Amino acid sequence: MRPLAAGLLLAVPAAPTGAEVANLYRQVESVHWVVRDLDRVKAGWARLGFPAQDLGEVKAAGTWHGQAGSSRFRVARANLAGAKVVWLQPVEGENAFSEYLARHGEGVVSINYSVGSREALDAEVSRLQGLGVGVLQRGEVATPGGRLTVVHMDTAGEGKYVLGLVLGAAPLPGAGTPTPFPLKLSQYALVVRSLEKVSAYWQKLGFPAMEITHEPLSDLVYRGQPGRFDQKLGWHRHGTVTWEWIEPLAGPTVYEDYLKEHGEGFHHFAYDVEDIDAATAAWEALGVPTVQSGGWGEKGRQGSGRFAYAATDAFGGVTTEFLWSFR
Repeated sequence: MRPLAAGLLLAVPAAPTGAEVANLYRQVESVHWVVRDLDRVKAGWARLGFPAQDLGEVKAAGTWHGQAGSSRFRVARANLAGAKVVWLQPVEGENAFSEYLARHGEGVVSINYSVGSREALDAEVSRLQGLGVGVLQRGEVATPGGRLTVVHMDTAGEGKYVLGLVLGAAPLPGAGTPTPFPLKLSQYALVVRSLEKVSAYWQKLGFPAMEITHEPLSDLVYRGQPGRFDQKLGWHRHGTVTWEWIEPLAGPTVYEDYLKEHGEGFHHFAYDVEDIDAATAAWEALGVPTVQSGGWGEKGRQGSGRFAYAATDAFGGVTTEFLWSFR
C-alpha cells in the first residue's frame, strides 16, 4: 500500500534481542510464478515493456512430497523492473506448481533465495526441518546457464508462500526495452487473513516480527466507484525490498477479490513512480485499467502520498501497484 510511516506501530511481539535474519534472506533471487498460458502472459507483459527470455520446454527430476518423479514445463524468465520472475506452465507430471494451479489459479508460488554452496543449502534445509518445516519439493534442472538445484520448503500453509532455496546460476533475462516511465521496485505484497499468525510463524523461522500499522486513507476509489475499504498492514524490512502484508478489514476491495479467487498469498509487486497520473494513464492506454486507488497522510505535506493498482492480473494473476510520495 505505502511506505511505513513513523510512529504508527501497534504492539506486536518483539524479536529476540540481537536477532538478525540470515544473510541469504536479505535479497530475493527470483519468484516462481505458475501460469496456464505462457504465450498470453509473455505477450501481456511485453506490451508493457517487459519482454521475456523463453527457455522452451524444461525437464526437472526430483521429489514432490517425498515421492520421486519428473515433470516437464514451458519456462520463461523476465525482469519486471527489478522483480526477477520465472514463469512456468506445467506440461506433464505432478508437482507443487500443478497443485497450486489447480487449487489457487495463476500466481506466484514461491519466493526464492540463492545459496552459495551445497553445504549451505543442506545446512539451511536442515535448520528449517529442525523447526518443523518439511521439504515440499526438490528438483534438479539443466539450463543453458548450468545445473540448478531448487528446494521448495513447505511453508505456504502458515507462511502463505513457499520459501525456495536455489543453488546454481540460471540464465538471465535480456535487458528488454525501456518502459514508458521509470519504475523502482519497492515492495513484495501478500494478502492474508491474520497478520499476527503469519508474523508469529516467520518469527519462529528466524525472521523479524512484523511492524503492524492501521492508519486512515483518503480519496478511495474501487473499480471506478467511491471506495469504503480498510485494512491493517504488516511490514517486514529484512531485505533490500520491503515486504507488505495486507489483512483486509472492510470492502469491497481488490484484496477481498483476491482472497475469494485465489486464497491467501502473493498479491502484487509495488513500484515507486515519479508521476502516478502519467503512470496510470500510460498503462490504461495499453489496455490495463486502474482498479483501486487512494492516498495517505495530509495532502501536500511530508509523509503523504498516493497509490494505484493496475490490473496486470489479467495476464498471470499478479497485480501491480504504483506508489508516489510527496517530497
